[in-house]
Amino acid sequence: MNKVYGRMLALMASTVLTMPALADEDQVKIALMTDLAGATADYGGQGAIEAVKMAIEDFGGTLNGKPIHADFIDHQNKPDIAVTKAREAFDSGTDMVINLSNSAAALGVMEIAQSKDKVVVVTGAGSDRITGDACSPNAVHFAFNSYSLANSPVKALAANGVDNWYLIVSDFAYGLSVEAAVTGAIESSGGTLAGSVKHPAFMASDFSSYALQAISSGAQAIGLSNSSSDTTNSIRALKEFGLGGDQQMVAFTLLINEIHGLGLDQASGLLFADGFYWDRTEQTREWSKRFYERVGKMPNMVNAGDYSGTLHYLRAVEAAGTTDAKTVLAKMREMPINDMFAENGKIREDGMMVHDMYLVQVKTPEESQYDWDYLKVLETIPAEEAFLPLDQSKCSLVNKG
Repeated sequence: MNKVYGRMLALMASTVLTMPALADEDQVKIALMTDLAGATADYGGQGAIEAVKMAIEDFGGTLNGKPIHADFIDHQNKPDIAVTKAREAFDSGTDMVINLSNSAAALGVMEIAQSKDKVVVVTGAGSDRITGDACSPNAVHFAFNSYSLANSPVKALAANGVDNWYLIVSDFAYGLSVEAAVTGAIESSGGTLAGSVKHPAFMASDFSSYALQAISSGAQAIGLSNSSSDTTNSIRALKEFGLGGDQQMVAFTLLINEIHGLGLDQASGLLFADGFYWDRTEQTREWSKRFYERVGKMPNMVNAGDYSGTLHYLRAVEAAGTTDAKTVLAKMREMPINDMFAENGKIREDGMMVHDMYLVQVKTPEESQYDWDYLKVLETIPAEEAFLPLDQSKCSLVNKG
């Protein structure tokens, strides 16, 4: 995203916040809070804005006779700004905040939401703590988490005899959460960790030394426990420095936008788990083409989660007949999620919305037949296998009998 367009998005966000609005009791207020123009804008940005708008439009624009008002708030990828803006939003009558890219930001906003008895739907952050030791009765974790992205690729490779790993890890909340999930998956699959190296989050541009350490380790699989530009820079460096022909590269958080930016020459062969692929079914294709007409790119799993999470919240408010957080959250847990994102998805007592995940691999240029034809869906991972079993949860809300 260029700087001019980034400034336009940020200006649009601040403008929406200062627009005259109806009295709080005469509307339903939701807020998309995310990174609109920074390092993790693929987890937010224009795609998130349009996904939320699409959900409101598809719902009908009003709810129980009241207009639905949406604010778009840029937290600039800074947890302290996220917490401050969340407090301001809730105090001004916002009923629900969605997305919250950046795990530290999500965890901070969850505390504010619980203290003010508001609803949070996390779609853009993946820390397992969100439904683990930091779980909240006011929060729903909707699209993915570290465990769901780490477990499936590790198990799939172990089944094919690939069980020796080296990890490149982003040294911040989400990267460390992914590292812990991957390490646990390696151990439970009987594999070994040859080593790991940590890099600063969103600050390193030269990944040469990290790539060389990973390649020289001789590990069968090199796992990227990072996200966004850190992942794409890792991939470029590994390719540049001659990733061994018998070494498998695995990204634990990768979006289709990033594959588009890398190109299939760089990304082909990459293995990863995904919560949504635009070209999987007729329903995903129909929705994704509508999204493409508005955004100019195909949606990723976070965009799809923003749409589905917003729609599910609105349906729950409609069914509950109120925006009272406890009543709405009870309805959200009661009602299944069936749309283009999830089939028979459900929200567990720990707040995790569990749904099928997909093990995918990036196609070669020769395999791709049309624009955005980037992925092969190798297998569907059932919801009960994709997410941490409840009996292993650290969430205080879980009744383990």
